[in-house]
Amino acid sequence: MPTQPILADAEQQMKKTLEKLHVDFSKVRTGRASPSLLDPVRVSYYGSMVPLQQVGNVVVAEARTIEVRPWDVSILPEIEKAIVNANLGVTPNSDGKILRLVFPSPSEERRKELVKVVKKLAEDFRVSLRNIRREAIEKIKAEEKNKAISVDIRDQGEAKVQGLTDSFIKKVDEFLATKEKEILEI
Repeated sequence: MPTQPILADAEQQMKKTLEKLHVDFSKVRTGRASPSLLDPVRVSYYGSMVPLQQVGNVVVAEARTIEVRPWDVSILPEIEKAIVNANLGVTPNSDGKILRLVFPSPSEERRKELVKVVKKLAEDFRVSLRNIRREAIEKIKAEEKNKAISVDIRDQGEAKVQGLTDSFIKKVDEFLATKEKEILEI
């Protein structure tokens, strides 16, 4: 079927969009500790800025506590400085070998704000998926206009693109429901 490459491309783009949503959702702090919260942290190590995960282990010790265990203990002050500069809203506690980050439980008001943030994120990703759908349908219509496919095949292709879009939007809604539940959980 001539529309197959267009459908495959649209599906690939939608999968990438869903992966990006998953990454963005993991960065929203829910009060529960997650190593991905430290992904933006860069540490000065022998003159170059490297991701925190490259200078030590990042482990979730308890539900609200992350421990950073550097491989080289002499870099502990640099790691501490990098975490403070990253503005994560948490102060690292050091015992000379390990940094502990205790994430406070967000207030009810903050939880409601976070729900609004993730709803906005989800809507932005739904719009991205619809844009991918629109582009795919435009390509299919161009194929028909160039007489490469018939009207029936165009209609079938458009229906498949719509079905694909609906399934990915449903996945976004499922991610959103899960994240909302996680945020509102005390």
